[in-house]
Amino acid sequence: MTRARGMPPAAAAVLGIVVLWLAVAFHGAEGKLCTNAFPGLSHTERAAAQLQSAPALEHVHLHLDRDHEQHLTPTDESAWMSLMPRRALRARRRSTGSCSTGSSGAPPASRDRARRPGTNLEYLLLLDVDRLVWNFRKQAGLTAPGTPYGGWEGPDVQLRGHFVGHYLSATAKMWASTHNDTLNAKMSSVVDALYDCQKKMGTGYLSAFPPEFFDWVEAIKPVWAPYYTIHKIMQGLLDQYTVAGNSKALDMVVKMANYFSDRVKNVIQKYSIERHWESLNEETGGMNDVLYQLYTITKDQRHLTLAHLFDKPCFLGLLAVQADSISGFHSNTHIPVVIGAQMRYEVTGDALYKQIATFFMDTINSSHSYATGGTSAGEFWTDPKRLAQALSTENEESCTTYNMLKISRNLFRWTKAVEYADYYERALINGVLSIQRGSDPGVMIYMLPQAPGRSKAVSYHGWGTKYDSFWCCYGTGIESFSKLGDSIYFEEKGDVPALNIIQYIPNTFNWKTAGITITQQINPLGSSDLYLHVSLSISAVTNSQSSKLNVRIPSWTSVDGAKATLNDKDLGSISPGSFLSITKLWNSGDHLVLHLPISLRTEAIKDDRPEYASLQAVLFGPFVLAGLSTGDWNAKAGNSSAISDWITAIPSSYNSQLVTFTQESDGKTFVLSSANGSLTMQVKPEVDGTDTAIHATFRAHSLDSRELHDVYSTTIKGTSMLIEPFDLPGTVITNNLTLSAQKGSDSLFNIVPGLDGNPNSVSLELGSKPGCFLVTGTNYSAGTEIQVSCKSSLQSIGGILEQAASFVQIAPLRQYHPISFIAKGVARNFLLEPLYSLRDEFYTVYFNIGA
Repeated sequence: MTRARGMPPAAAAVLGIVVLWLAVAFHGAEGKLCTNAFPGLSHTERAAAQLQSAPALEHVHLHLDRDHEQHLTPTDESAWMSLMPRRALRARRRSTGSCSTGSSGAPPASRDRARRPGTNLEYLLLLDVDRLVWNFRKQAGLTAPGTPYGGWEGPDVQLRGHFVGHYLSATAKMWASTHNDTLNAKMSSVVDALYDCQKKMGTGYLSAFPPEFFDWVEAIKPVWAPYYTIHKIMQGLLDQYTVAGNSKALDMVVKMANYFSDRVKNVIQKYSIERHWESLNEETGGMNDVLYQLYTITKDQRHLTLAHLFDKPCFLGLLAVQADSISGFHSNTHIPVVIGAQMRYEVTGDALYKQIATFFMDTINSSHSYATGGTSAGEFWTDPKRLAQALSTENEESCTTYNMLKISRNLFRWTKAVEYADYYERALINGVLSIQRGSDPGVMIYMLPQAPGRSKAVSYHGWGTKYDSFWCCYGTGIESFSKLGDSIYFEEKGDVPALNIIQYIPNTFNWKTAGITITQQINPLGSSDLYLHVSLSISAVTNSQSSKLNVRIPSWTSVDGAKATLNDKDLGSISPGSFLSITKLWNSGDHLVLHLPISLRTEAIKDDRPEYASLQAVLFGPFVLAGLSTGDWNAKAGNSSAISDWITAIPSSYNSQLVTFTQESDGKTFVLSSANGSLTMQVKPEVDGTDTAIHATFRAHSLDSRELHDVYSTTIKGTSMLIEPFDLPGTVITNNLTLSAQKGSDSLFNIVPGLDGNPNSVSLELGSKPGCFLVTGTNYSAGTEIQVSCKSSLQSIGGILEQAASFVQIAPLRQYHPISFIAKGVARNFLLEPLYSLRDEFYTVYFNIGA
């Protein structure tokens, strides 16, 4: 362990204590006594207890070159602010969104990444300043107009105030990429309000809860993670300073750091260093991380010493001796501690902390992560390579993905290893994009279910609400969607500057060092595509210089068919899992194109027991595919090793064959629905992305499926069709109202003009029994079963039969995602779609292949 430049003996002595604790940490952590370990309480359990109990009491990085190492320059505070949507280039030069929102021809994941920042911005603007700071003002004894928010920001919840810190970080980064004036006014108002609170209290303390909470921490009494909340507030203020340029915020975070420096010093002097370590058994967030960041600005030794004192050596010691003994630990308590260890390496140059982070990341990837890149089960780590029995609704806490991305980002900066960039892509697409409900602002999830037949909407938390959730994962969620572009580009300084391009997201980037502008475009991607096409167009200014572009060739692609061209000239072979490097004086009009083979593959669950070897996830390039299913997971791969033998692409033309049938009853609109093997009428859902929408969508096609009928835009009449439930590809409804994989004359329905005489309606006549139709009833309710009635055997009274047999054909409530496949199953086939695109639908991530 090296001593930081200018470190006084007192600080060095503290470091000596830390070294000692690292040496004994492995023994000290026996039984997971080090921290709030399982069976300790998760955030979920604490929140439930809080809400049922009595009311409670009233990225700056120091860039240092280390012994022949050259780190990449972080882009979250500099380069990514120079990302520009192409439409903005035509208007004025300013920092803008990291993703193009125009018609850029991006693949589905990129389109979502371009759309969702707007959704997040909308949510950040919806939140009210007075409601956000209500608890802070109340705590400071100031007038608090309005009413407080609910959920975890409620006035009786001990964690109150944490989300406000996240809000400050998220708004700073969102403002840096949009320069939205309204957002700037909001975040500045929050800082001003918190400044008044801190000034009123007069000690440097700033929180939405009383300082007595820290008396409890120091006395080793139960209290819900006050340092966790303090970290969020300090980090939010620091981001307001470093990213948004608010100098007032720096003064505030310095006062907070000094206050807590005095508190910790008092604990050590009054009791012992051991008492302080014991107080860290509670979750402290990234206190070490934010204090190391602060030290790079202030150079105040108190901040460096305090950062060391939050390093939690009993956990870092396990990693220092490279012991995979993290099972049973609360995941999101400890990932931020590792991020702080990474910052310690940046500040001090101590290679031990680089090794700690590297071993930790490798441990997660090899033994504790899902196909999505996420980790944790019920907020805790399970035994290594034992994930099969951990699959549930409570997998992959969103906070853990947010923090793992930080760790992988730092490791990539240090090593330039493609594996970390590949991980970032996987976790961003499948972990981050999956947590927001489409374009609904302020609707996010806490966990990402991985067990068979689960839904994001049906778990302990389900989808949150705009104003009454504010879970920890809401805070990290708004941050994640505020910085989607922060890891596209990484710059290397030098005589010949280099730019590492590691993510494929449509954008325009002004690389000022080299004097060029890079516009990245990605062709639309569908399940029938064999290649991902990426193009980089260059515009140069007069003072441009020779520079290098390093473009990631992802590990998921194949050397066979991979191709790169520069100005239509083939650059020769390129290798997956490496970088394509090109050094030249770039000129306007230069055009680099990548053709990357993209294909299906399976990935085994991280469980080394032979009985679980058949559990596999299906991926298409970096996209994890989920099968629409309420619990089935038995796939039928057959005897062939070729994945194409049991998974086939869904042509985009199939979308034109989708249809939904409706009827009116008792003033409500109902939809014909197929679920659990029966046909019923269900209330038409008010929102999209639901399971009801899935069950109310059918693919209507002829017996010869090669004949395409555009049923989406026109009403089918006078044709014979097979009616296939959307989520059961290859299965059709028979004239007996059963489901069958056999397609014949007894599965055909004649689509005829509606018996009620309405020009917009149709009736569904049984192909095997002319004159017999699918009928409902009159004034029926949800769940009414469909029956068959024949005109020849039932006398119509008052047109009741005609009414009951007539449906209005409308546009389908659901369409196939551009990346959609059919997978053969033992009992039924599965429709596969990207996990990130699903909302309320029930799905299965892991399949029992070869059952």
